Amino acid sequence: MNQPTPALVTQRAAGRLPRLALLLFCAAYVLPGLFGRDPWRNADLTAFATMQAIAEGRTPWLAPALGGVGVDSALLPHWLGALAIQLFGSFIDPALAARLPFGALLILTLALVWYATFHLARTEAAQPVAFAFGGEADPVDYARALADGALLATIATLGLLQLGHETTPELVQLSEVSLLMWGLAAAPHRAWAARIAMLAAIIGLAASGAPSLALALGVCAMVITARSSFAGVRQMLPWLMAATGLAALLSTLTQAWHWRVDLQAHADDVFGQLRLLLWFTWPTWPLAMWTLWRWRRHWGRRHIAVPATMAAIALLASIIMGGSDRALMLATPALAVLAAFALPTLQRSASAAVDWFSVFFFSVSSLAIWIIYASMHWQVPAKPLANIQRLAPGFQPSFSLLALILAAAATVAWMWLVRWRTSRHRHPLWKSMVLPASGVALSWLLTMTLLLPVLDYARSPRPLVAQLTRLVPAGSCVRAPGQSRPQVAALEVFGDYDVRLRADAQTKLDGCPWLLLQGKSLSPPATPEGWTLLGRLRRPTDRAETTSVYQQAL
Repeated sequence: MNQPTPALVTQRAAGRLPRLALLLFCAAYVLPGLFGRDPWRNADLTAFATMQAIAEGRTPWLAPALGGVGVDSALLPHWLGALAIQLFGSFIDPALAARLPFGALLILTLALVWYATFHLARTEAAQPVAFAFGGEADPVDYARALADGALLATIATLGLLQLGHETTPELVQLSEVSLLMWGLAAAPHRAWAARIAMLAAIIGLAASGAPSLALALGVCAMVITARSSFAGVRQMLPWLMAATGLAALLSTLTQAWHWRVDLQAHADDVFGQLRLLLWFTWPTWPLAMWTLWRWRRHWGRRHIAVPATMAAIALLASIIMGGSDRALMLATPALAVLAAFALPTLQRSASAAVDWFSVFFFSVSSLAIWIIYASMHWQVPAKPLANIQRLAPGFQPSFSLLALILAAAATVAWMWLVRWRTSRHRHPLWKSMVLPASGVALSWLLTMTLLLPVLDYARSPRPLVAQLTRLVPAGSCVRAPGQSRPQVAALEVFGDYDVRLRADAQTKLDGCPWLLLQGKSLSPPATPEGWTLLGRLRRPTDRAETTSVYQQAL
């Protein structure tokens, strides 16, 4: 007799993760990185500078710009940050104020992954096999255990670690993708909430800089709902059609359509993109592949079709964009749900392999972080400190008792978890995800406490702007032709400069007597006629590029 599903789960294996432990996992993952650091270079800094400019009224809400040049059309994320700065920026650091709604969105993403898995696991097609003499898992307990596993799998995903803690539009997109997945999962149980969720998710995606992805997900959601055996799910179709149409209209009105296809990069670096996929989505991708194999006769069922379709769309978007890690990040919630459905079918040897790899990898990583910290503060061993001083000249270590206490507590908790997991056989379905998730949370917490000062020094442009303010008074008007958006953002955020990106050395511009030119350290730019070279600056951790500072000759 053929089994209706490949899942054989006893009631003992359907135990839930203690709620306090689950909350501590989430806190250890979400909170580090919110406090005590500058916006870091590139996307994080550019997004924050745009939010701050909107909040301070230096650029319009509907057409934000940096240095007089418009930024991307992801209006919703920039509005969230700007509103948070206006509300909280007067009594806390504006950078922290801008991060608050994005930290809340990360928490929302984790919650939506949990509830999406819970609803999908409660469907009849996803339930484990009923035993002849009873003892199989209760449907609700089984769904709750899988949901715990999906949340842990999300935390364990390596690629989400840094990008999920930035103040960028992609984090809003991540929450919208998770909201759409929850709407599709909860449609049979929460009809009106699911309709509103899908409407908000698709329109929100379009307003967050991903209109093409919003349309692709909307069309695929229509196909899934139209083929559903649930009448309540099929009734979602008009709502999805309306949401997709409104998203297309909104994207057209806000001129959000941009050509981002880069097939040439895909053809030139296939192995690089494969490498990105393998490490970025670890450990969910092998578990997701195992799910697709073990549940291969159930691909048309909602608990497989919904996450598999959403993961495939995000993966395809990453590929056609030349291997975009930010597009690939949008696949992480769906991959985590797929990974959860591998847990009831996972063999003990595979589970043990995941555990021992996690123990080895994260223990070594944590030990390395502690060695670097000891070297910075006690010069024992001396080699790590020498390397830091060579790579980041001018850095001065600073001691924080709170950071040390948090790091020590996290390390003790990791050792306790390793002993708990390896001391004897554990039955809950989510057991295989405990060590990967706790290892990622531990590494992130140690990095954001023990190593935060040196990371902030290396990744923040503040040291460069501090050098510039010795030559050019803060708040001055500076011409910066050829400067990138992150460089312009650094000037506006840390120096309060009025940057004119479109003004070159020959442009007649009253009241703007300073000029910045970017170049290579070995071949700096020539001094333009009518200007006097004041100095050449470079970031302490960048020896390749230099910024030449000029003053207009009188």
